[in-house]
Amino acid sequence: MKKITIALVGSGYGAHLHGNGYKKINGINIRLKSVVDINLKKAKKFAKKYGFEQVSTNFSDVLRDEEIEVIDIVTPPYLHLKFALEALKAGKHVICEKPLTGYFGAKDDERPIGNKVSKAKMYETVLKEIKEARKIIKASSKIFMYAENYVYSPSILKAAEIIKSKKCKLVFMKGEESQRGSTSPVAGSWEKVGGGSLIRIGCHPLSGMLWLKKIEAQVRNEEISVVSVVADVGHIVKNLTEYERRYLTFKPIDVEDFATSIITFSDGTKALVISNDIALGGTKNYIEIYGNDCSLICNITPADNMKTYFLDNEGLKDVYISEQLAEKTGWNNVFISEDILRGYTYELQDFIECVSYGRKPLSGIDLAYETIKIIYASYLSASEGKKFTF
Repeated sequence: MKKITIALVGSGYGAHLHGNGYKKINGINIRLKSVVDINLKKAKKFAKKYGFEQVSTNFSDVLRDEEIEVIDIVTPPYLHLKFALEALKAGKHVICEKPLTGYFGAKDDERPIGNKVSKAKMYETVLKEIKEARKIIKASSKIFMYAENYVYSPSILKAAEIIKSKKCKLVFMKGEESQRGSTSPVAGSWEKVGGGSLIRIGCHPLSGMLWLKKIEAQVRNEEISVVSVVADVGHIVKNLTEYERRYLTFKPIDVEDFATSIITFSDGTKALVISNDIALGGTKNYIEIYGNDCSLICNITPADNMKTYFLDNEGLKDVYISEQLAEKTGWNNVFISEDILRGYTYELQDFIECVSYGRKPLSGIDLAYETIKIIYASYLSASEGKKFTF
């Protein structure tokens, strides 16, 4: 069987999730060839851990490498779309981490842009950019794969199976991702991320719910779209004293650390997105689905399949319990098979199968486009204090 040769761009936290996912690829031969990162020492350490053959600090190296078929982009968000389009132009299949893109500033913008640039300008600029990008991606002969792991979470996939079988009408959905901060050194800067908690982690439950609504529309033979959003965001950490925020790791410069967005669909149904960087106790991920004939609660993490209780941290330094969990003492829910439960394993399996067999991924450019459009409409709604209608 022919091997699929892969290059990974970036070697931060997200890259490790992909590295673990590649270890579990089944039925297809893959070759992990190159890792690209501006930090060569970090790249070498990553390559050794996951079995990549070589490292580079130059993205152009993998574009020119004729052996490489797939470029997996796991960089900070401001590079996502730029690198994705360059890779497609170079004749490579693309795996692109979320979010697809954002507003990262113009030369004449006053800094910091998150505080100084109007959200109306951001929305108009981003909408124009993603419309053009979607045309380019759809016209490409190569496959664009949007790395939204929620779509591939076993609980979300099971929910989709049930929705298909029962032809449910999804009346209301609620999705949340919350944690105590971010491991990324650039997470607090709008210029690098394109926003705060809503775009960085809220995009997960948002995309998951949009995908489930698409499944509903398909099985019921309906056309369903988003018609409006009303949102609110906050900068809560800045109102705390240094002592009060001692356990919170997020340091926002010009981005929000709390966000909610209420989405109204064309069939009159609703969805609520919640995201924040002020929640202690480990990362929380879920989607609740309330249908006309069912209720489906998809707890992604933490799951309830293992609990631990410790009186001290002795011997636990290298034992992983949960993402963003500062202390391991007391009772905790352990993240078991996290890469599977959060969807990374099935996500990468689907993507590599798409490249090998020439089919479309479950998560592609249309989901990426819709997610970004709604996020920036939400930012505009929050800035103006009123509902935004498409």
